[in-house]
Amino acid sequence: MNTKLRFLPLTAIALCPAPVLLAAEAASPATWHAQSLGQAVGYILLFAAIGIVAAIAGYKVFDRCTPGDLSREIVENQNVAAAIVAGAVILGVCLIIAAAMVG
Repeated sequence: MNTKLRFLPLTAIALCPAPVLLAAEAASPATWHAQSLGQAVGYILLFAAIGIVAAIAGYKVFDRCTPGDLSREIVENQNVAAAIVAGAVILGVCLIIAAAMVG
């Protein structure tokens, strides 16, 4: 059996990668990077709105998972410890959201 014919496709790819590279450069995929100042401001507003809604939803989920009403405990009873826990929960959720948006 001729071993030169078996490795011919591999050597052809290794020696001539230029057409493959040129084809990959020609078709650039769409990205989330803004092309203008208006797009950048639009993306900032979109991500800020999504982040605020997600932070509020995360706080509400945490409030439902804990016994008692955390918001009432903070506002009516002025419980500082509950306010610190609520702030830590909001910061934690916001860090997760920021990491997810950055990618």
